[in-house]
Parts: sequence; C-alpha cells; structure tokens
Amino acid sequence: MSTSEAHDGQNGFDALEASISRALGRIRELERELGRTRARRDEIEGLLQRMSEGDENPARMSRRLKLLDKENGDLKARIEAGREVAQRLLARVRYLEDHGRAP
Repeated sequence: MSTSEAHDGQNGFDALEASISRALGRIRELERELGRTRARRDEIEGLLQRMSEGDENPARMSRRLKLLDKENGDLKARIEAGREVAQRLLARVRYLEDHGRAP
C-alpha cells in the first residue's frame, strides 16, 4: 500500500468518524427534544384526564369565567361611581375651605 493510499484511507476514516460524531450529536439532541415532548404530552393527558373526570369541566370553567367577567364589570362601575362621589365631596370641601367655612 502506498503512502498516498494510506493517507486517503485515513482521510476517509476521519470523515467517517466526523459524520458519526455529528449523527450521535443529533441523536442526543433529538432524545432531549423527545423527552420534552413526552413531558408536555403527559401534562396534557393529565389535564384531559382531570377534565373527563369532572375536576376541570370546560363548560363550567367557561360559565365561571363569564360570571367573573360580569362581576368584574360591575365592580369597575361601582368603583367609578364611588370615585365620582369622592371627587364631588372633595370639590365641596375645597369650596368650603376657600370660603372660610369648614365642614
């Protein structure tokens, strides 16, 4: 075997070794991604299980959300009304203070 053939053989071996290293790196990367995907799947399956058992009923959650949204709107309206009353009272106190009569 000539020196040239031995050199070509070594280059081929080095290229093969590099390809195998890249392939193994990609396999490790895919294994990590598979682990994350399986964990997410398990999380979703658990949620679906709780929903099917009635612990997490989507229809009930939707009704509750609508009720909470309505209550939130009512509370905002009450706060705004209270703010307006407070502003009127403050304006009256300032008026009385400016005219020398404390309430």
